[in-house]
Amino acid sequence: MITDHETVKHTITHTVFVNRQTCDSHGPRHDVFGCTDVFCCVIFVIVILGYIALGTVAWIHGDPRKVVYPTDSHGQFCGQKNTPNANKAILFYFNMLKCANPAVLINLQCPTTQLCVSKCPDRFATLLDAWNTKNWEYYKQFCKLGFEIGSKVRDGSYWSAVVCQVPCFQVPSGRYCTHADFGLVITMAVSLLFILLLRYTAGVLLWLVVFGVIAAVGYGIWHCYWEYSDLSGKSGANVTISDIGFHTDLSIYLQLSQTWLVFMILLSVIEVIIVIMLVFLRTRLRIAVALLKEGSKAISYIMSTLFYPIITFFLLAICIAYWAVTAVFLASSGYAVYKVTPTDDKCMYANLTCNPKTFSQTNITKVCPGSQCMFAFYGGESVYHRYILVLHLCNLFVFLWLVNFTIALGQCTLAGAFASYYWALKKPNDIPACPLYSSFSRAIRYHTGSLAFGSLIVAVVQMVRIVLEYLDHKLKGSQNACARYLICCLKCCFWCLEHFIKFINRNAYIMIAIYGKNFCTSSKDAFFLLMRNVIRVAVLDKVTDFLLFLGKLLISGSVGILAFFFFTHKIPAIQEEVPSLNYYWVPLLTVIFGSYMIAHGFFNVYAMCVDTLFLCFCEDLERNDGSSSRPYYMSPGLHKILRKGEEGAKSCAAS
Repeated sequence: MITDHETVKHTITHTVFVNRQTCDSHGPRHDVFGCTDVFCCVIFVIVILGYIALGTVAWIHGDPRKVVYPTDSHGQFCGQKNTPNANKAILFYFNMLKCANPAVLINLQCPTTQLCVSKCPDRFATLLDAWNTKNWEYYKQFCKLGFEIGSKVRDGSYWSAVVCQVPCFQVPSGRYCTHADFGLVITMAVSLLFILLLRYTAGVLLWLVVFGVIAAVGYGIWHCYWEYSDLSGKSGANVTISDIGFHTDLSIYLQLSQTWLVFMILLSVIEVIIVIMLVFLRTRLRIAVALLKEGSKAISYIMSTLFYPIITFFLLAICIAYWAVTAVFLASSGYAVYKVTPTDDKCMYANLTCNPKTFSQTNITKVCPGSQCMFAFYGGESVYHRYILVLHLCNLFVFLWLVNFTIALGQCTLAGAFASYYWALKKPNDIPACPLYSSFSRAIRYHTGSLAFGSLIVAVVQMVRIVLEYLDHKLKGSQNACARYLICCLKCCFWCLEHFIKFINRNAYIMIAIYGKNFCTSSKDAFFLLMRNVIRVAVLDKVTDFLLFLGKLLISGSVGILAFFFFTHKIPAIQEEVPSLNYYWVPLLTVIFGSYMIAHGFFNVYAMCVDTLFLCFCEDLERNDGSSSRPYYMSPGLHKILRKGEEGAKSCAAS
C-alpha cells in the first residue's frame, strides 16, 4: 500500500478515477466509486417529474387551435375555416425588431402590430411608392382594418406610419434556404476535415490558422477600401449614417461610403490587435501546439468523442422543444387579454389591460399618440390562470436548469474519457475499452446529483440576469437615473459572476470525472489547483483557447466569403444554379452564424480535451517527480516542451 505522496495510481479498468490514498501496481480501483450529492439528485428528479406535470396541465388547459393557428393583434386566428381570415394563414409582423426584448419571454407576444395575410410581401415600400396610386391596391392587403391609404397618404402623420407599418423584411424570390443549408453542410465537412488534419499536422495547421485569419482580415480591409473608393466619387454616397437614421433595410447603409470606412477602420483595429497579441505570445505558441498535439493524440485514440456533440445537440433540442411547447400551451390558456402597446417607452399606460372595442373612446390615445390596444396573451380568473405568470417563470427556470445540466453532462463525460487517456501509464495499451461510454455511464450513475448542483447554480444566476434585463427594459423610459445605473451595475456584475461560475464548474466537472468526489470538494480542489498554477492557466490554457477561436473564425469566415460570392453571382461556373435574391443578406448571415455555431460545437471537444489534459498535467507535476518510483503519466514530448517553456519564462523574468 502506497500513500498519495508516493504515486498516482493507474489501471486497465473501466475508470479514470485516481484514488489519492489507495493504489496498487495496476492503478486506481473501480470499487471505490460512490454516489455524490444524493440530495441534489433527489431534488433534481422531483423537479423533472414536476416539470412533466406542468407540461401535462398546460396541455389540458391550452387550446390546440391557438397553437396550430397564428393569432393576430386582434386575437383572431389566421387560416381557420369559416372565419374572415380563412384564406389568410400567414402572420405578418409590422416590425420584427421589436420582438428582440426580454418582455417577449414573459408575455410570449411581440409588442408590434401583427396581421393575417394570404402571402408574404415581395417588395419594399418607400415614400415614392406611397404617392403612386397604382401601388395602393397592393399595399392595402398589409394595412390594418380601417386604414385608408388614399386619405392617409396626404396626411402629415403618414410619414411616420409608413416607416413603422410597411413591410420591413423582404421575402426573397428564390429557394435560399436550400442553399443556406448546403453552406452549413460544407461547414460541418470542413470542421471534421480540420479536426482530422489537426491530429497529424497540429503545428502546421495552427500557423496556417494564424496567418489565414490575418489574411482574411486583410482581405476584408482591402475589400472595404475598394468599396469606399468606388463609392466616394458617386453622388449621394457621401451622406452620413446619422443623416439616414435607423432603417431595417440594411442594403441602404451599404450604399454609403461612410459605412465602408467604418468597416475598414474596425477591421484595421482588429488586425493590429491580432498582430500585437501574436508578437507577445510567440514564445508560448509552441507550448500551445504541444498541448493540441497531445489532445489530437488523445482524440485519435478516442474518436467517438468527436460525435458526442451530436448527443448534446439532440438533448438540447428536446429541452428547447419541450420548453417551447409548454410555454405556448401556457400562453394559450383562457380567453384573450389585450394590453396597451405605445409607440415609445414613456407612456404611463404601457402594458395595462384594455378593451379593443372601447379603446378609441378612452383618453389613452390622446395621452399616448399612436398607442394601440393589441392582443397580448390568453388568461382567466381561475386559480390556474391567476398564477399563469408563476408557471411561466417555473417553465423558464427548469428549462435553464436542464440546458445547463445537459452541458455539464457533456463536459463531465468528455473529461472522463480524456482523463482515462492521460492516466494510462502505457498509452494506448492501458486505455480502458469504450472510455466514452464508460465515462457517460459513471456520470449518470454516480454524479447526476453533482452535475445537477453545479447546473442549478448557473441557472439561478441566469434567471437573475433575465429578470434584470426585463427590469432594464421597463426602466428605459424612467427618469430615475440612479435606478438605471444600479440595474446596469447589477447586469455587469451578474454577467461576470455567470462566466466565473461556468469556469469553476467546468474544472470542477473535470475533477469529478477524475476523482469521483462531490461537487463542493471538486470545486475547491479545482480552484486551489488552478491558483497554484495560475501562470500556466493564464498563458498556456488561454493561448490554446485563442488559437481554437481563430480556427472557428477561419472556418466561418471562409464559408461566409464563399457564400457571399455564391449569392452575389460572382462564381461564373455555377451562376445558373444561384437563385435570384432581392435581399441576400439574410441567407448570408444565416450561413455565417450557423457555420460558427457548428464549428464551435466541434472545437468544444478539443477545448475540453486540452482543459482536461492541462488539469491532469498540473496534478501529475504535483504528485510525481519523474523517478522510477513516481513516474510521470504525461508523454515525454509534452513534459519536455512544457518544462522548456517554464524554464524560458523563469530566465526571462530573472533577466
